[in-house]
Amino acid sequence: MFTGLIEAVGEVREVRQDPSSLSLVLETTLAAELRPGDSLAVNGVCLTVVRVTADNVYVDVGPETARVTTLAAARPGQPVNLERAMRADGRFGGHIVQGHIDGTGVVDRIRDDGDAHWLTISLDGELAHRLIPKGSIAVDGISLTIAALHSAAFDAMIVPFTWAHTNVRALRTGDQVNLECDMIGKYVARAVEQLLI
Repeated sequence: MFTGLIEAVGEVREVRQDPSSLSLVLETTLAAELRPGDSLAVNGVCLTVVRVTADNVYVDVGPETARVTTLAAARPGQPVNLERAMRADGRFGGHIVQGHIDGTGVVDRIRDDGDAHWLTISLDGELAHRLIPKGSIAVDGISLTIAALHSAAFDAMIVPFTWAHTNVRALRTGDQVNLECDMIGKYVARAVEQLLI
């Protein structure tokens, strides 16, 4: 389990891809604190660390994960948000994030508002009905509050600290992002769907 509070921004150093597998080599300051078998959220996607060197972390991306996330399009030099799994005795911030991506969205607009920024992301209707105004969503692993909800898009405000300490500042219009809807909202939506059957 994760919280959506990004610990570090790493960099994709290498993408190893063949028809049957995808693996990434990530450069990060967290490398010294990770061991093979640890869970690591990479742009919100829960992956397993398979190897660690002094500055690099190696992770494998399964075929289904590659299909439903943005990781299949990872490229060398790309900044990625990183968060280690939450310890059972740790303080809980952000919101409950599983690292299980529900789908991707597209950055429609980024605009300034004083020192903060507004981010507008479009998404398909299947995901949109799982969101509520002032609810939580993880965007590339970042715990954000939905400030405004539209039929197929939402707005979130990025405070200066988040802007400075995540990869959101590298986003551009048209970029795809990983989205994970709030887990509690997903359970409620599923329960309602079952009642209507």
